[in-house]
Amino acid sequence: WTPVRSSNAYIKGTNGLSKGVVPFLNIVNSTAVAVNQGGKRAGAVCVYLENWHLDFEAFLDLRKNTGDDRLRTHDINTAAWVPDLFMKRVAEGKQWTLFSPSDVPDLHDLYGKAFDRRYEEYERQTETGELALFTRVDAFQLWQKMLTALYETGHPWITFKDAANIRSPQRHVGVVHSSNLCTEITLNTSADEIAVCNLGSINLANHVDAFGNLEEDHLRETVHLAIRMLDNVIDINYYAVQAAENSNLRHRPIGLGMMGFQDALFRKRIPYSSDEAVEFADEITEKISFYAIEASANLAKERGAYESFKGSLWEQGILPIDSLKLLAQERREPHDDYIDVDFTTRLDWDELREKVQAQGIRNSNVLAIAPTATIGLITGVTASIEPLFSNLYAKDNLSGTFTVLNAYLVEDLKERGLWNDNIATQLKRFNGQIGEIESIPAELKDLYRSTFEIEPRWLIDAASRRQKWIDQSQSLNLYMESPKNGDIDGDYVDLVYNMAWLRGLKTTYYLRTREASSVERVTLEDRELNAVQPQILAEQNVAAAVTLQTAANGSSASSFAQPALLEEDDTPLCLLEDPDCEACQ
Repeated sequence: WTPVRSSNAYIKGTNGLSKGVVPFLNIVNSTAVAVNQGGKRAGAVCVYLENWHLDFEAFLDLRKNTGDDRLRTHDINTAAWVPDLFMKRVAEGKQWTLFSPSDVPDLHDLYGKAFDRRYEEYERQTETGELALFTRVDAFQLWQKMLTALYETGHPWITFKDAANIRSPQRHVGVVHSSNLCTEITLNTSADEIAVCNLGSINLANHVDAFGNLEEDHLRETVHLAIRMLDNVIDINYYAVQAAENSNLRHRPIGLGMMGFQDALFRKRIPYSSDEAVEFADEITEKISFYAIEASANLAKERGAYESFKGSLWEQGILPIDSLKLLAQERREPHDDYIDVDFTTRLDWDELREKVQAQGIRNSNVLAIAPTATIGLITGVTASIEPLFSNLYAKDNLSGTFTVLNAYLVEDLKERGLWNDNIATQLKRFNGQIGEIESIPAELKDLYRSTFEIEPRWLIDAASRRQKWIDQSQSLNLYMESPKNGDIDGDYVDLVYNMAWLRGLKTTYYLRTREASSVERVTLEDRELNAVQPQILAEQNVAAAVTLQTAANGSSASSFAQPALLEEDDTPLCLLEDPDCEACQ
């Protein structure tokens, strides 16, 4: 929405003044509510605005529950598209100028040093009187307002314009103006092209054996198959609008991601909050990236390179790990302290560069890590790259409410003779966290830390190691334990998001705090867990879901098996065995 002129901008055709972006976003909000897939699923929208837009401060208030409701959008998501120059101004304690895009129309399509030069030229014009409509603010104070809004409402998501564009393989044919609803897509958009990405995710739990070893040959085979399948999707897909078909067929972008990252760590017996987990994130993503680029290059030899390949970073032999060096070069001039990334490699990237340059690549983009919340639940693994939300929590979908229990923890407790009804009761009491359950050993407490027990720096470090291999981005949620007195720890939030920028991330997703993410507790009857027969995937036995409410009549379930009695020989209930089961909606 950045090109839309700001409030009080002059309208030449009517000799009047604009009302700005916010009233139109209110209309978008009403449309999102109205378009709900026949009453089955709420509409979902995310609007992006660059933070030099004159209406940006009003944009920050869109999700508030107070104020004029005509200036609020309670149902759509918002995201800030932030240039590096702003982050540098924040660090240096300098001023920041807000403009109307009708006066500075080229800023929207500029990034990196070109943006910096043009932006500073417009600032000089405000001093000479050539530009009259602007506002000067303290950059750090605006940053504080952004983080306060994010902490209080979860919005706007903080996304970084320069990292997305400088590292884009397609920067020769267009500009990345925003990410998508889940912040993992960074593709060009224009008047003639609507970016489309075709997504798939690898189940990492299926590629780490029972002894914690990564099955590399199996992983390579899976990635090669997935890339071929995703490329096929482009040709057989249905396109609702011509601009989407134009974009997809010309550039052929795909986004292979992953899910079950936490499951893989469980199998390797590695705590999420550890250097070993960060190294594993680096290692596994490097391999997936290498195999994906290799597979797409093989497809190019078989089917031909994508149409806009000539002039791309791929053709120049600049792979994602190389584009990270381009970002570092931009950030380090004239300062050397605005980038902190790792350049370690393990595989033979020189040979792959030569292969891509010699025979081309089939897809403009190959990697993007989506949230996978629903398909992760269906598959029976943790979502995407997320840490375990809780060892016991409620999950809602169209069929009702389900209680999800961490089967890895249960298995470990059974091996130690510790799994009993008392432990189950304490799990509920502590909202699925085990840190305060005295009878559980320290090594298990470290391994099974849930989201709010993991410092955000571990999430960012792991994401940074992944990002260096990814040509698009990743849906990265951040979690914070709220202070007991309810006050915002502004310095800590500032530190976390500055770290995200310095580590070279392109995007971030939700900031979740404890109050907004409280676990729904299951009814206690005689200190026992009130539950129904668990849903366990037959092959993996990695997740136990307990039905609390049925879709058919909404009645509460009762008098079924206790978690303390769940054994491997219990009859599994899943879509594979019962095609009419609605639990996997």
